[in-house]
Amino acid sequence: MLAADEGAILPVPLFTSQVLDDGFLAAPPIPTTWAPGTSLRLRGPLGHGFSIPEGIRRLALVAFGDTSARLSPLIYIAVRRDISVALFTNARVFSLPAAVEINVLAAISEALSWADYLMADVPFEVLPGLRAALGVDHSAGLPCRGQALVVAPMPCGGMADCGVCAFTSRRGWKYLCKDGPVVDLSELIGS
Repeated sequence: MLAADEGAILPVPLFTSQVLDDGFLAAPPIPTTWAPGTSLRLRGPLGHGFSIPEGIRRLALVAFGDTSARLSPLIYIAVRRDISVALFTNARVFSLPAAVEINVLAAISEALSWADYLMADVPFEVLPGLRAALGVDHSAGLPCRGQALVVAPMPCGGMADCGVCAFTSRRGWKYLCKDGPVVDLSELIGS
């Protein structure tokens, strides 16, 4: 989370697209009012992040939003571990290792039968239709385990006080700023 300047009222969640020796590159979008030299106050990281389980051989990455950049760090970790990676997105993709297979979102049902594990970038507004977006029938369980980064506004800055990022899980109400923003897929759509 970052607060842009002294006049900023609400924190802005940022996600890493690339880790550098002296910092990180933020995944889009970032506020258009920010420019080189804008003073930022870092706070975090907050909540839970992605964790690639040991022993998987085939990883499906799914970006439902307008960027796949928030999944980029996972690609490089997986390639170093010799895990096969397929990315499913309708967003433009830049500078990925040649080992990554790139597919359109419409091919996602194939990923679920191929993958050992699935990691998704899901805009908050996609949550109600996530099961359908993945092509998983309501009576069927997930063919593979997975995690989802749910991207939502977090105006309280991780204090779980405002409820803007609240969602219904299998176990009741949860807050992305506190219980996420990465959540087990089974919590979002059932097992």
